Amino acid sequence: MSTVIEQPVEARLVAAAPRMPSIPATLRYDPHDPFAVRMSFPAPATLEGADVIWTFARELLASGLEEPVGHGDVRVRPYGYDRIVLEFHAPEGTAVVHVRTGELRRFLESTTQVVPFGLEHLHQDLDQQLAELLRDAC
Repeated sequence: MSTVIEQPVEARLVAAAPRMPSIPATLRYDPHDPFAVRMSFPAPATLEGADVIWTFARELLASGLEEPVGHGDVRVRPYGYDRIVLEFHAPEGTAVVHVRTGELRRFLESTTQVVPFGLEHLHQDLDQQLAELLRDAC
């Protein structure tokens, strides 16, 4: 049986205005994709008016709690003593959100109880993934 971890978090959208509005977001971890974390934002919080899901490495999120990391579409860094900044870069622009460090730590601890860091490879079904790739290629 697979345990999917989902945790709502309060994200604060960084904008030019002095007050940063809170937006709901959800972190999701599925052991069937053990290296990845998904962060979803509901339609009202996005420019396109559609749900947006970003997928990035769980290790990126964990490392970003301690130091700035990321050189691609997703970047993570500590901000002050109780916030983490996540930057999401897309052709349409960049979204910058703050999330409480404690919320991210609790989420990562939950994922580690299901799949410890360094043991992700034991949770991959390479035969199934290869079959899906080959099926899609035909």
